[in-house]
Amino acid sequence: MNFNNKIIKVFRDLSFQILLAMIMGIVVGKLMGQSASVFAPLGALFIQLIKMLVVPLVFVSIVSGAASLGATQSAGRIGVTTIIYVFGTTFLAVLIAFAASEFFRPGAGISLETIRAFFPEQNYSQPVEKMDFWKMIIDIIPANPIQAMAEGNILQLIFFGLFLGFGLSVLPVSKKQSVVNGFNTILEALIWCIGKVMLVAPLGVFGLMADATGTFGFDLLIKVGNLLWVNIIIFFFMLIVFYPVTLKLFSKQKIVPFWKALLRPQIVAFSTASSMATLPVTLDTCEKDLGVSKETASFVVPLGATINMTGNAIYYTLVALFFAQLYGIELSFAQYMAIALTSTVGSIGQAGVPGPTLLVVAVLVSAGIPIEGLPLLYALDRIFDMLRTVLNITGDAACAVIVDRKTR
Repeated sequence: MNFNNKIIKVFRDLSFQILLAMIMGIVVGKLMGQSASVFAPLGALFIQLIKMLVVPLVFVSIVSGAASLGATQSAGRIGVTTIIYVFGTTFLAVLIAFAASEFFRPGAGISLETIRAFFPEQNYSQPVEKMDFWKMIIDIIPANPIQAMAEGNILQLIFFGLFLGFGLSVLPVSKKQSVVNGFNTILEALIWCIGKVMLVAPLGVFGLMADATGTFGFDLLIKVGNLLWVNIIIFFFMLIVFYPVTLKLFSKQKIVPFWKALLRPQIVAFSTASSMATLPVTLDTCEKDLGVSKETASFVVPLGATINMTGNAIYYTLVALFFAQLYGIELSFAQYMAIALTSTVGSIGQAGVPGPTLLVVAVLVSAGIPIEGLPLLYALDRIFDMLRTVLNITGDAACAVIVDRKTR
């Protein structure tokens, strides 16, 4: 009886359903060939539902996250140092992802003719725009925020959302609390909508995979595996080089004891794929094993679990460049900046958003990269998520140690 219950539980798990749908789509596409395109509307329906939610979700989550982030100014030096560390390391991680993507080019190698056969309505040879620095900066500021929302201009929405969120954070509690609660309530409603949309994800993935496999076989699927191993290379670089260097530069923490202490929360993070679920273990490790003061740890670690999403920022960047390479899009400097800014700020401002999928959509949309191929990544999303979470909680612990040393 227990065995039957376990089987039922596995089949009810959404990740398993998506993986199964992906496999079924591949098999059906292989058997039916070009005629498998009959299932394409299932994928189109799913993509349209995601597009419907991404703009309001990004705006509301950014406002909510910025309102919380801005409030940390009251914590003085600890809050300022934490914010500088989070923004700085997240942006550096994005640059590392840029370098790895350009060096390994995981999405390159499939002919444009093949891609056009799958998405004939898209233009994958966008001309490279001439860089105009001041025009790019000015374009980030929306003349009309409502118009920016209607047009789905993600960068302008992020700018306005941050500005509004910081404005809310400095108001007296009696004035701002009802508004902040309102945004949090809308965010909860959007999260509910996401949950309902994800119920049709297996159907959407099945339709997309059947159509893709029937059109051009396994070439594209192999490329997804390339993205995974590039992500793993960056993962180990961050753990072995990046965080040890920051600890050496900004604290007196010895590296080997740091890794020994972090092993337990890293295992929990890898298995749960949740920074919040790992929070108690990370907090206990920072205080007892790494010698971080209770005052600093109790402030930095919970805040870090909400806004310090280095692993997510790396993933967003990798996916954006992966699809740009896949579609043969020559990115302009402005598009690179859009990816960098949206990945950095989007990861920091994603408090309350379950999973990275819609934030990935925001990064792709900000750079004008088609999102139709995104469901190809869903089957491996759990693996990506576990890697992201380990990096996130490692960054939280490193931040706590550095902030504690700098503010004593």
